[in-house]
Amino acid sequence: MSTEPMPGSADVPSLQELRSRALAAAAPRPYGADAAIACDRVVKIFTADRVEVQALQGLDLTVDRGDLVALVGASGSGKSTLLNILAGLDAPTAGSARVDGRDLLAMSAKERLRYRREVVGFVWQQTARNLMPFLTAEQNVALPMQLRGERSTPAAARRRRQRTAELLEALDIGELARRRPAELSGGQQQRVAIAVALANEPAVLLADEPTGELDTDTAAGIFDAFRTVNRELATTVVIVTHDPMVAGEVRRTVAIRDGRTSSEVLRRTRIDEHGTETVSEREYVMLDRTGRVQLPAAFLTALGMQHRVAADLATDHIQLRPDDTA
Repeated sequence: MSTEPMPGSADVPSLQELRSRALAAAAPRPYGADAAIACDRVVKIFTADRVEVQALQGLDLTVDRGDLVALVGASGSGKSTLLNILAGLDAPTAGSARVDGRDLLAMSAKERLRYRREVVGFVWQQTARNLMPFLTAEQNVALPMQLRGERSTPAAARRRRQRTAELLEALDIGELARRRPAELSGGQQQRVAIAVALANEPAVLLADEPTGELDTDTAAGIFDAFRTVNRELATTVVIVTHDPMVAGEVRRTVAIRDGRTSSEVLRRTRIDEHGTETVSEREYVMLDRTGRVQLPAAFLTALGMQHRVAADLATDHIQLRPDDTA
């Protein structure tokens, strides 16, 4: 006896449903649809005394989920502006910026506040800016969880205590839970700050020069903490830094110049047949969505390239040469 559903039964999709599915499957996927961060031609313009400054000039960037990325660039390049946009502290003037599927251009003030509490965590450069001075380390970590608006119940309090203890232990400062910031070193304060930023289990952790006020050894320890967070908690981490040690330790370093991503360094770890581990790296020039590239300034100077270049298509590459019409 056949058990196949009869035509018109509830188990058989209608023609309209099939048409909708086909259209959805054929629709173009948004730029960076599966990425943790997707910036598409982001523009940010500041106006002061009737003078407009374009901090970001059509910037493109994608960051995969679970990645650990460093953003580098000279002062005024736009990297801190980008970080503020990703943190929900500022809004882009034009373009598209999405973090964990949230459209940063379309958020209301209330949605932006919730986004900062739950979707992203932020670590400032200034250690004193990250923590409440009158609270202990464990109280500082518990505070973001209390501000989420969850009903205060014994079960919720237990969850907060457990989460706080787990984060402090993961960052090797469990024994410092009862100390206030003034009783901690700069490196210990930054570890507590990382725990605070992770309290509500954000999808993305952002850090603005987190080692800028620390000595070399302490900075190395803080970076190890970021790697632990990235590896063990599967949190996407984006760090803005001038520190070459930090930039050289991540899998991917993205350079920003004149408000656009200009180049990218990718590092790959290989293990040979003898078990020896080697790290190779390669620098790439970034190609944006309109086909523009920023060639390294040293290359342009070496070849005397100015204003325009000759481009020729070869079998498997593009040849660029100085303008030869002069």
